[in-house]
Amino acid sequence: MKKPGVVESASAVIDARINELGDWRGKTLAKVRDIMHKADPEIIEEWKWAKATSPGVPVFSRGGIICTGETYKNAVKLTFAKGAALKDPTGLFNSSLEGNVRRAIDIHENDKINDAAMKDLIRAAVALNLKSKPKPNPRRASSKRVD
Repeated sequence: MKKPGVVESASAVIDARINELGDWRGKTLAKVRDIMHKADPEIIEEWKWAKATSPGVPVFSRGGIICTGETYKNAVKLTFAKGAALKDPTGLFNSSLEGNVRRAIDIHENDKINDAAMKDLIRAAVALNLKSKPKPNPRRASSKRVD
């Protein structure tokens, strides 16, 4: 039982969500999560956007959001925050293809996941996040003359 004022870690909330699903969607989310961490062990798990009308969404980040892992009745949806900017030579993206920024992968029951292609896509998303992360400006000496 959760104690008042104690915040569960995002990983614990994701574990609970996987267990709560208790079906192919939970197994799929767990498999994708495992692939994420094998692709890049520095990926951070977060739980975001929880509100009265929604329990929230698992989010995988490194240098910014890589993707979310939403579960629906008929699909586990991985929405890549900057998916439109990623090369997808194996055609993993199969949803939200019309957007200018995001792309998604809908995984349905009995779909096979191409682990190697998924790892490549995740690594590319991390690389894009790290490359586009703004670097702090170095302080410049003042050009004003002090007497």
